[in-house]
Amino acid sequence: MTTLAIDFETANERRDSACAVGLAWIEGGAVVRRESRLIRPREIRFSPGNIRVHGILPADVCKEPEFPDVMAEFLPDLSSGLVLAHNAGFDMGVLRASLHAYGMTVPAFASLCTLQIARKVFPAPEGCGLGKVAARLGIRFEHHDAGEDAYACAEIALAAARQHGAPDITALARAIHLPVTRLPAGYVERETRSFESPVSPIGAMRFSVRGSSGNLYAVTLEDRPSGPRLRCTCMAGRYGVACRHAKALLVGDITDLVSGNHADVVALSRMFDEAAIPRPRDM
Repeated sequence: MTTLAIDFETANERRDSACAVGLAWIEGGAVVRRESRLIRPREIRFSPGNIRVHGILPADVCKEPEFPDVMAEFLPDLSSGLVLAHNAGFDMGVLRASLHAYGMTVPAFASLCTLQIARKVFPAPEGCGLGKVAARLGIRFEHHDAGEDAYACAEIALAAARQHGAPDITALARAIHLPVTRLPAGYVERETRSFESPVSPIGAMRFSVRGSSGNLYAVTLEDRPSGPRLRCTCMAGRYGVACRHAKALLVGDITDLVSGNHADVVALSRMFDEAAIPRPRDM
């Protein structure tokens, strides 16, 4: 049986907003393969809190493939093997919700949570978060990088197996009386929000953004004879200069957006891409 660890980073609060995936394969008591990929979410809406955690920006993923293309090479191993994840409920939820969002078949995955393993094998008063367990075990990695997190997850499972003298991770699960989670094919956690939200017509696209000094500015999409163009009320925008506020919106960066019309940001970026309209940096 193939055993591999997986970790997802998401763009926002939705489970189907994966923006990065990392995987680490285990064989013969060691990590034998590692992979890491960026993913372009269907809705390029990045929440500031998520960006603060993983550091991935919309500009980093806007030209990357979407979930089905990224995961195609990995799904055979995932669906036929044992999948490890630290807090597996989250990562397996992202995997199933993303498959469902794209109308793909959701296999019956078998998973094991290394957070639960750590609580049984490496308990400590400070807790068993990935970074804390890795630090106690001397595992060096860059936290919140998907590939690095998957590697740390795999190494924690291997360390627990060595601690119990188990020949593999399945034997470890039996030794510590931790059942493998098996969810039926097609199982998907219910989302509480609809995927799509209304998009404003061109003439009504207005955004409120916060500047670096805390001032609020209005960015408006103007329909000119030469084509749509963003106009900002900041000092640079008043002089017709392409400002950083307009540039950020065009790559889907909502870090400074305060008006909350995320769907308009996505539609704006797609409009410029599909019509090959020059970006503000080119004007």
